Amino acid sequence: MHKLVLSLAVLGLATTAALAQTPTSFADVDTDANGELSFAELQVIWTDLTQEEFDSADADASGGLTPDELNMLQPATLPATPEMPEAPMAPAQ
Repeated sequence: MHKLVLSLAVLGLATTAALAQTPTSFADVDTDANGELSFAELQVIWTDLTQEEFDSADADASGGLTPDELNMLQPATLPATPEMPEAPMAPAQ
């Protein structure tokens, strides 16, 4: 029983350490602190981002995305949600 508890405690600590290393903000991802995210910086956390998507979001062609440019990119790359079918109308009485 003690081994099980110890194993779960170690697993919990390892998970916490891994989550603590995950970038959670623009500043965390902006490793060179220049105020823009390069394609390489973004690919660390957004692995399926393509160069074409990045270039289309880089409105000022600076080679990096500002927070505003990044915000414009995100909705465009999210998968479309299927539309909800309309509820059938109740028969007239």
